[in-house]
Amino acid sequence: MLIIAGLGNPGAKYAGNRHNIGFMAVDEIVRRHGFSPWRKKFQAEISEGLLGGESVLLMKPQTYMNESGRAVGEAMRFYNLGPDDIVVLYDELDLAPGKVRVKTGGGSGGHNGIRSIDAHCGKDYRRVRLGIGHPGSKDRVTGYVLGEFAKADAEWLDPLIEAVGSYADLLAKGDDAGFMNKVALAMGSTVPADEKPKLAAKKQSHIPQARPAAKKPPMAKAGPMADLLKKLLGNKDEN
Repeated sequence: MLIIAGLGNPGAKYAGNRHNIGFMAVDEIVRRHGFSPWRKKFQAEISEGLLGGESVLLMKPQTYMNESGRAVGEAMRFYNLGPDDIVVLYDELDLAPGKVRVKTGGGSGGHNGIRSIDAHCGKDYRRVRLGIGHPGSKDRVTGYVLGEFAKADAEWLDPLIEAVGSYADLLAKGDDAGFMNKVALAMGSTVPADEKPKLAAKKQSHIPQARPAAKKPPMAKAGPMADLLKKLLGNKDEN
């Protein structure tokens, strides 16, 4: 069995916040894969179903972001699971909007929801980081993550959520690389923006390009006039 938890804050007040992109992602999984209706258990909203032939429990912790680990930890212990049976989807400031990265373990990166799950479940679970971009300065972070997505964000947000929902079965199968690739393709690019210059440089051929040989000026035809010009001007090759 696998637990897939999307992080966010409960209630209509927070529904459209950047911090709630994890909730949005698991809602899409429910819609696309025929999971059961949401119900309350483990201090969370839960939904059950199959992904890639695997039994999956989807969770939206209702403990507020900073205490997300209480809900996920309770479910983990109830089913006698370990950290390697948990996948967490959440907002990532340090990724450009629309980018997705999956990793196992690591630090919290200052994310309070991840810090809470680390404390209650251990660190060796899979983290699906959904890029929302950074506001530019640390003192603006709280207002930014608790702010609504802008209308213009729909251009990347809607395709991202749909792609995560569509290919969630790859996460359930443990094919993290395949999941990232499929999502990137759906978003229109398989190459992270910071790696594009490197790729472009590699495409430049190290073989010099062939150039057409320069044409030589036409030789003057031999004849009386040519002989006369030679006598008057001399032979330049001898100067």
